[in-house]
Amino acid sequence: MTERSFLDTNILIYADDLDAGEKNTAALELLTASMRDGVAVLSTQVLQEYFVVATRKLGVDPVGARRRIELLAHADVVRIDVPDIFAAIDLHRLHSLSFWDALIVRAASVGGCARVLSEDMQHDAVIDGVRIENPFRS
Repeated sequence: MTERSFLDTNILIYADDLDAGEKNTAALELLTASMRDGVAVLSTQVLQEYFVVATRKLGVDPVGARRRIELLAHADVVRIDVPDIFAAIDLHRLHSLSFWDALIVRAASVGGCARVLSEDMQHDAVIDGVRIENPFRS
């Protein structure tokens, strides 16, 4: 893996969800390879969402979730700022994305990513110069 890739929250969650079957395996391989190759990009939004979902839905202890975030923070982390919020609002309006997905696309663009890996957006769409790819698509 050589392209900078933005990892959406669902990739991180599936990597920890042992009940997710093939998605767990695929997400864990993606996360491991992108972190090893230094091409993983996350955002402060994704780290926050990970904590909430991991502790609420997966039952991960908050201390364990914090430790996981400490490891994930070794990736390139895009910090969301006010201009990014305004840009995400514009993407939301122009592309009919949810605001949260628009903020992901904006962070990927700011982070210099060629693609966003997510199952939550339209596969193969190109938004703000970033291609959306669903890594779980058959």
